[in-house]
Amino acid sequence: MKKACIIGHPVKHSRSPMIHNYWLKLHGIEGSYSKEEVKPEDFAAFLKAMPSLGYAGGNATLPHKRDLLALADHCSADARRIGAANMFWFEDGRLHAGNTDFAGFIASLDAGAPGWDECRDVALVLGAGGAARAIVHGLLARGMGRIIVANRTLAAAEALARDFGSAVIPCSWQDAASHVGSAGLIVNTTSLGMSGQPPLDLPLTAAGDATVVADAVYVPLRTPLIEAAAARGLRVVGGLGMLLHQAVPSFERWFGLRPRVTPELTRLVEADVLGAA
Repeated sequence: MKKACIIGHPVKHSRSPMIHNYWLKLHGIEGSYSKEEVKPEDFAAFLKAMPSLGYAGGNATLPHKRDLLALADHCSADARRIGAANMFWFEDGRLHAGNTDFAGFIASLDAGAPGWDECRDVALVLGAGGAARAIVHGLLARGMGRIIVANRTLAAAEALARDFGSAVIPCSWQDAASHVGSAGLIVNTTSLGMSGQPPLDLPLTAAGDATVVADAVYVPLRTPLIEAAAARGLRVVGGLGMLLHQAVPSFERWFGLRPRVTPELTRLVEADVLGAA
């Protein structure tokens, strides 16, 4: 029986076991996916012991994504460019790591707002952390012409721009609203709007009618930004889609079958998020 898990600190909030165990049961695969609470100082030792415990691989979430990248024997080019890894597997005695967050975000846009990339001139990305790096990488790979990154600490946005090249333009948080009118895609990667956090205050009155608004936050399922964009008549993509779609390539790597994100699975995870609210 193949085993996989998600490793984090804390990790009890993760919905990844629900997603992967749903696919295992659906496809009649003998396997399991669990949560492993591992402190940062114990992470390297836990990774080393995993093959002997029967693990085929797993996911890493905060605070382990950068450490996984550093500890892996081989990393994908995507993970190196993003600067973090969120999935890993063991092959020929070596630890391999990759990043599926960027592909999960793009897949969620394709599913939730088909044709979003017909206008790829300008995207406005709010935040400059790990999620922003993955999303910027995905947008550039999809052919986005210009990406404006606004962050409360301008230096972090400038560092991201240096890493990803001239198509990425840093912007102060105060100036973000001035770019709403030119952006075909607006993405929140910050914690603003998450349950227990202040809402994201971004006026959308200047947004074009074809603008798509996405949020990486999925608790709540519809953040104040998503609600405001929907009220404005814009197409919206919540953060749950990114979570679901990033799991697809990981499952395929460990268990040898590429699953689909179905309405039934989406409703299952939505009900769990609502029940925990």
